[in-house]
Amino acid sequence: MVYLENTSNLELEMTPGAGQGHGARGGDAAGGNFGELRLLEGFSERRESQKLQGNAAPEPGSCALHVDGFGAARQEDGHSFSVVNILKGKSNQGNITERSPLLRFSQDESMTYMTVHDPDYAGEAWGASGVDVEKRFRLGSEVNSLSLSRSASSEKHDPLDFSLNLKLISNVKCCFKISKVTCMFVIVVLCSLFFSMYPDRDNPTRMLAVSSTESFLMNMTDFRDNALLKLQVGGPFTGRMVDPTNQEFILVQVEQTEEVGPRRRRGQQVIHNWTIPLHSERNEQVLMTKTFEMLSSGPVVVSVQAFLQDSSVVPLSLTHQALYVNVETQVAIAAFILTGVYILIIFEVVHRTLASMLGSLAALAALAIIGDRPSLVTVVEWIDYETLALLFGMMILVAIFSDTGFFDYCAMKAYQLSRGRVWPMIMILCLIAAILSAFLDNVTTMMLFTPVTIRLCEVLNLDPRHVLIAEVIFTNIGGAATAVGDPPNVIIVSNQALRKEGIDFAGFTGYMSLGIVLVLVTSFPMLRLLYWNKKLYNKESSEIVELKHEILVWRQTAQRINPASREETAIKCLLMQKVLNLESALRNMMKTFQREISQEDKNWEQNIKELQKKHRITDTVLLVKCVSVLAVVIFMFFLNSFVPSIHLDLGWIAILGALWLLVLADIQDFEIILHRVEWATLLFFAGLFVLMEALAQLQLIDYIGVQTALLIKAVPEDQRLAIAIILVMWISALASSLIDNIPFTATMIPVLINLSQDEDVNLPIKPLIFALAMGACLGGNGTLIGASANVVCAGIAEQHGYGFSFMEFFRLGFPMMIMTCVIGMCYLLVTHIGLGWNL
Repeated sequence: MVYLENTSNLELEMTPGAGQGHGARGGDAAGGNFGELRLLEGFSERRESQKLQGNAAPEPGSCALHVDGFGAARQEDGHSFSVVNILKGKSNQGNITERSPLLRFSQDESMTYMTVHDPDYAGEAWGASGVDVEKRFRLGSEVNSLSLSRSASSEKHDPLDFSLNLKLISNVKCCFKISKVTCMFVIVVLCSLFFSMYPDRDNPTRMLAVSSTESFLMNMTDFRDNALLKLQVGGPFTGRMVDPTNQEFILVQVEQTEEVGPRRRRGQQVIHNWTIPLHSERNEQVLMTKTFEMLSSGPVVVSVQAFLQDSSVVPLSLTHQALYVNVETQVAIAAFILTGVYILIIFEVVHRTLASMLGSLAALAALAIIGDRPSLVTVVEWIDYETLALLFGMMILVAIFSDTGFFDYCAMKAYQLSRGRVWPMIMILCLIAAILSAFLDNVTTMMLFTPVTIRLCEVLNLDPRHVLIAEVIFTNIGGAATAVGDPPNVIIVSNQALRKEGIDFAGFTGYMSLGIVLVLVTSFPMLRLLYWNKKLYNKESSEIVELKHEILVWRQTAQRINPASREETAIKCLLMQKVLNLESALRNMMKTFQREISQEDKNWEQNIKELQKKHRITDTVLLVKCVSVLAVVIFMFFLNSFVPSIHLDLGWIAILGALWLLVLADIQDFEIILHRVEWATLLFFAGLFVLMEALAQLQLIDYIGVQTALLIKAVPEDQRLAIAIILVMWISALASSLIDNIPFTATMIPVLINLSQDEDVNLPIKPLIFALAMGACLGGNGTLIGASANVVCAGIAEQHGYGFSFMEFFRLGFPMMIMTCVIGMCYLLVTHIGLGWNL
């Protein structure tokens, strides 16, 4: 027996017996004296139990909360908003389950009582097991914590050790939370102050025109004692590398002379040459940026000259900016900021969206400190709106698509195709995802596959997290197979200088597809080996999993209540009692049900018939509209890659498809659709774009490229090609797992082209470019933020209640990245070193 009592002649006794009826309501007296409740352990007096049983017929399977002094409730038309009325539920006597309403009420001439339903309560005693004692202690600590601040008279007994431990743990968590919030708030305030102390870079842009006979000369006498000079030149350029076949280029020369002084006996002169090739058609305006190291604060002379084959004039724009720190310091700051962002995400200190926003603020503050603070317009331009538009449009399409029941139907068909076997089903899903991602964007593939996978796992009582991680891994692998499967491949194929080297769509796709097929063949047994000890099945039946989820919801609801009144205290007590009732039912269910975790479904044919009744197409007309629009959108995705006359990017295609479907579906409640959009994922990508561009402005990506080139040059010539392939492959993979692979690929392409054109190095360009593509695409599996598809999949799964953390993805994704990169490296070495394929 366990009973609740207080010091105000209020006694609530829980006994195996209760009365019937629904006629009475407790009125406001229900919560009259709940503010000083204390949970006690012991045996109740039979006198009170007999009093209760004598006035009402017992009802098996329920507990009675006996209250002396309850006032009779007024029988009005239901306008009383007391605790009793709020929590009162109506149910038939024969249908009482663990999901029945919390309270029932009965009243006669002598007393009023309430019952808390528990159909399994009569079958076991409360003091029978240690589990019950622990549950009572848990409920006691909850109620006791409510009453400590209200009544000192409730301290009539010594605190239990269990309560002290809980209180100590609670205090430690509270101190940690306060310390975390304080430290992060201080950092945010400091970054905000640093960012506001320095103005935007407002150096005006000089417009000039140069030719073969006329050059431009600019003297900067007010150049302070700065470490770097940053120049930005705009004109009809082709790229940042020198093209030997192009005889037309712009030469920018930066010269500084340090005069004789007390620290220097002889004058010193430094000249930097920057060669920029011109486009033959002169129809595009391209901005090129380069940073030069200066000796001191002496005057600087910048000259711009054109080398042309005719007497034409080339219009240019020139902007200069003085920076306060050197390259090494900027790279150290960028690495520190990136490390801090990863710490916030890995240890889940804050949500990953907030972590990316905090990292962006820190990077912008660092740019302001070094004298290169960007304007608001510039920061907004850093965001890749095409990617955000693609994500938003596909989220709208999938949100409307989910109302048709199509995902449930696909889950049932996949279950039927696998004949109830889990691993064949997972292999089929991963293979289809890899094939689709070779032709579609990885983000689009995961948006279509994630809802289907979640419903399928719920049908099979599987944990969706591991299945989703496997799918997104194979999506990133399959995206590397073609020139349109992954953004780094698109950047490589669309580069004009690489096209002149013979890297076109067909040749690139043919070579990469062969390697990715080998990677896929070996990835399936690797995945099976990694998942050998993973519990794909839930340990319990679907009923037990559902009951545990319900217990979690009740407990979270109770914990959210901050008792500010006696009524709220009563509600929290009753909610915690409901948790105990459900846990009692859960223990009984666990005793009678045992299931092997690796057990396959033997009755899959019978289950198919049941699933066909439950999981059907709910709206055929809407399904036809959704399939038609989605087919047009996917077809336009294909045409966008092969037909240059279609002037629509992927983002525009997704937005237009969303508008088409919104009109066809005749959406009236637009807010419901907007609630299904993963706004946190969109904000995360926006913050990530700003963060990566700010890190690029801090010379981090350029520094990685330069150091890679220096390592390759240091290798002996007879081993240089093999070492270069290995270095480019692994540096690209590791860097792409930490930073966005799009700016990294765009930065590494000119570095590798200049390296191949260096006479001292003498390396072919194709093996280096293929190593870059293989590493940049496969490296996305290293971490959760290594690829866009990873973040999108995690966001959708979190919306469905199955979100996975950074470490959960890392434990499976990083080993797969290592193994797939090893296979890709072996393929590159065999084809280029062993077979001599310098295609």
